[in-house]
Amino acid sequence: MKNKTPLFKIFGSAAISISLLMKGCASDVGVRPEECVNELTANEYNEGWELLFDGLSLRHWRSFGESETNSGWGIESGCLTRLSWGGDLITKKEYKDFELRLDWKISDGGNSGIFIRGDEGGKSISQTAHEMQVLDNSGHWDRHDPKHRAGAYYDMIAPDHDTSKPVGFWNSVYIIAHEEHIEFWLNGKRTASFDQGSDHWNSLYHKSKFSKRPRYGSLLSGSIGLQDHWDKVWYRALRIRVLDKGISPIGPH
Repeated sequence: MKNKTPLFKIFGSAAISISLLMKGCASDVGVRPEECVNELTANEYNEGWELLFDGLSLRHWRSFGESETNSGWGIESGCLTRLSWGGDLITKKEYKDFELRLDWKISDGGNSGIFIRGDEGGKSISQTAHEMQVLDNSGHWDRHDPKHRAGAYYDMIAPDHDTSKPVGFWNSVYIIAHEEHIEFWLNGKRTASFDQGSDHWNSLYHKSKFSKRPRYGSLLSGSIGLQDHWDKVWYRALRIRVLDKGISPIGPH
């Protein structure tokens, strides 16, 4: 009599195969060209917004420590994309007081970040810059620390609730930096608010992983950056509105 494979092994193997297939599909998020809209509306143009990325070139950006952008970052279907290891991406121009708007989509289990007011005085922009966390809050291991979840002022202020959208969906960011005051907003909800250099900020700083970085959070002007944290991430609709003297903030949508 021929040996027969037990049914539980057959069904078990099938279940594992289906599970792996579903995981593979979830990891392959991707973007379609119609998603990657990088244009100002007529109203935004009249309000003084400027594009930091037009979907065609990276002329406003360069790789950290380099004069131009290396192959780690590029354009995929019209979105600004982390393609392979290339280090953090930073703006060629420095900004002091501004409003920043952008959208991000993260890969399954992915991690990235948005930096403001950073420079190249250390080995990475994170030595000086404030970071708004970009994370898959369901799949990345760092989700267990509330101050490391999407929308957080990384390692400093945890969002009071999860405002992020899951893998496969776009998340909208608004950041304002006006003199010492900074706010992070994710999908229409404020996730962090602080005054740079205040007693409250200093208390957070001394309790954080940045406490041994003497120049961290000390700049009132600097580059905007996008973090290379080894994972695939897409950005679109990156636009900035410089708050010169006499220009008032518009605020989030």
